[in-house]
Amino acid sequence: MAHLELPRATPFGDLVLDVHTWGPEDGEPVVLLHGFPQSAASWGPVAEHLAGTGLRLLAPDQRGYSPRARPDEVGAYAIEELAGDVLALVDSLGRDRVHLVGHDWGASVAWWLAGHHPERLHTLTALSVPHLAAFGRALVEDPEQRERSAYLKVFRRPGEAEESLLADGEAGLRAVYAGRVPAEAVERDVALMREGALGPALGWYRAMTDMSALPDVRVPTTFVWGEEDQATAAAAAHACGDHVDADYRFVALEGVSHWSLDEVPEVVAAEVRRRTGPAGA
Repeated sequence: MAHLELPRATPFGDLVLDVHTWGPEDGEPVVLLHGFPQSAASWGPVAEHLAGTGLRLLAPDQRGYSPRARPDEVGAYAIEELAGDVLALVDSLGRDRVHLVGHDWGASVAWWLAGHHPERLHTLTALSVPHLAAFGRALVEDPEQRERSAYLKVFRRPGEAEESLLADGEAGLRAVYAGRVPAEAVERDVALMREGALGPALGWYRAMTDMSALPDVRVPTTFVWGEEDQATAAAAAHACGDHVDADYRFVALEGVSHWSLDEVPEVVAAEVRRRTGPAGA
């Protein structure tokens, strides 16, 4: 693994995002977007299973997670701003298009980009979070999804969320993983949150708006969902394909939770490879 720096001049100040990379510099680029409360390091196990494929993997510590990219303003974490960081990374590669993979909040950003900027993507692979229109409809119509998403209201409350997650030696933050993630990975993530990333990371939730009108996606897409996902219920997951007007693959993983990157990295890697093609082309 190596690292790059992505400087960005934004309305919220000059930011620098740290980018983890794996694979040959001339390989077909695949951008990997992490979720909450993880970081680009969460892609390490998947990257290990993609070694030798010729793919160039690039995983940014996204806005709020990179120490030099933590604006104070909630507006800095609007999904348009987060997507702009990804487009800047693609531009820095000198590429018109990349393969895009996202987990959790990273999947939300990936869906937004696929809906609004399909010309910048070869393919999309989304993990855990379905097309945002499917998710938004489930929040209205499905009681199970509303119950699973109840935490969103807490996360949107400044101060209260930070206090509840960091109390009692970060017990609340550790509970997010539901015992599904290796202890060393949990401690890595908790340390990042404790050292200044938690407030900015929660800014993503506080800048949320209704995404139920997101356009249908017209790029080849794979959606991977664990049947024991704590955050996404079955109704939203199974409705995802209704919003993809292109080749679509739905992968439901029995016995797997929200944390597929840690539980079954080999399966995630295989789906990324299947979607990006035998040589990443």
